[in-house]
Amino acid sequence: MKITKVDIFAFNCHVPIPFKPVGCRIYTDEGVYGDGEAALSYGTGASAAFGMVKDLSALIIGMDPLDNEVVWDKLHRTTFWGQAAGPVVAAGISAIDMALWDIKGKFFNAPVYKLLGGKRNEKLRCYASQIQQGFGPVHEKKITPEEYADIAEYCVKELGYDAVKVDFFLYDEFGSMMDRNRKRAKLDPKTLRVGVSRLEAIRRRVGDDVDIIIENHSNLDALGAIQFANASEPYDIFFFEEPNTPSAKTSKYICDNINIPLANGERIYTRWQYLPYFENSCLQVAQPDLGTCGGFTEGKKIADMAHTYDVAIQAHACGTPISSIAAVHLETALPNFIIHEHHLCFLHGYNIDLCVNDYQPKDGFFTAPELPGLGNEWSEKAMAEADVVSV
Repeated sequence: MKITKVDIFAFNCHVPIPFKPVGCRIYTDEGVYGDGEAALSYGTGASAAFGMVKDLSALIIGMDPLDNEVVWDKLHRTTFWGQAAGPVVAAGISAIDMALWDIKGKFFNAPVYKLLGGKRNEKLRCYASQIQQGFGPVHEKKITPEEYADIAEYCVKELGYDAVKVDFFLYDEFGSMMDRNRKRAKLDPKTLRVGVSRLEAIRRRVGDDVDIIIENHSNLDALGAIQFANASEPYDIFFFEEPNTPSAKTSKYICDNINIPLANGERIYTRWQYLPYFENSCLQVAQPDLGTCGGFTEGKKIADMAHTYDVAIQAHACGTPISSIAAVHLETALPNFIIHEHHLCFLHGYNIDLCVNDYQPKDGFFTAPELPGLGNEWSEKAMAEADVVSV
């Protein structure tokens, strides 16, 4: 079997927010195809990811799609920028690798998790992610502590989750995006009270049996992260995600001065970048995104390496339903899985419409699909409306 063509898509979701997913479909001479995603759909970088997938695709034409290790090594070692890859190169490799695993599953008539080693986890415990923006089909920003408590209670009582993740400093006390200068160095007392009052309201409302995860999007500096973590300690935090700009050294400084587990990974790429975090024990939960870390081929290596350091895995997922279900397959096969992220973006119609299947958790748990490959693929509508380049 040989790779004959790759279509690269820049999907048009027709939404006012910056969301421009980039995906690919790899075709073979035996009629089997696979879909993958370069998960740089939000923020700045989607057009660069599109170009990277296009450039890398030219290198794999004629190769055997089942030789995922051979393909991965070629993309990593022969492209000059692949080694010590940043987000753009790693995302390009990820999209191609993900599609190859989709092909592999279809070829062997097995779900990807089976090819990764089998079903270690029958069901995946989930958390409702980013509830400060609501948790439904539209964004609904939360401002007051009471509103934070209301949405947390809704996720627990109405949807069945027993864990939620919240960015307590995304919005200020007036509902505007919080000024980044308020989150530099050490937090001023007023800003600290804004975050703690929201956290305290959630804990009081949902009780002690619900886990709370602090989301930070790397927006605090190390001093502020320590300050907020120590103020949050009485509220029994499950883990603190992206406390500051990713750095193994500053993460170690934070870790040594707080009593809350740290999580990081959506902006850490390949096993080489993860290694110093594992070696200095400053990371308790690793969060590789299969759409940016190097795909399944690299994500499984990161997870196995984490296991030797007693680090748990929660795959990051904040792109399309392709990367979401990819995360489910990986986590289903892992002995060191801890919890699955179900981001609010997967409840939005513009995202759901990108794929043929809409997988959602039930009562706070996710189950991997039993279809061959990923069990999901780009919809005809999404591909028809996308900007497409064929290699």
